[in-house]
Amino acid sequence: MAYYVEKIEMNEGRKDSYHCIDIKYLYIDLYGNGLKAYSKSYIYDYLSNKPNSIQVNISPFPYLIQAESVYGEKYVRSEPNDSENDNLLKLPRV
Repeated sequence: MAYYVEKIEMNEGRKDSYHCIDIKYLYIDLYGNGLKAYSKSYIYDYLSNKPNSIQVNISPFPYLIQAESVYGEKYVRSEPNDSENDNLLKLPRV
């Protein structure tokens, strides 16, 4: 079963950023309890055990993948495609 990211929340002071590392929370109905906010590091760890289980809820519905900054900060992004910006950043923002 695939889950879908419905919206994102950016870090304070980075509301207009187009960098996935600036995402603070991803809103997903992960356990069937309704839409909840999960930190990017929580989702990174979740994907370690369940790769290809979370998709961005806009076409072409790319899967989330793990990423790490040069400073070791864990975050997630969507699989690359021919879109100019990461599809995850096209979701509604809180």
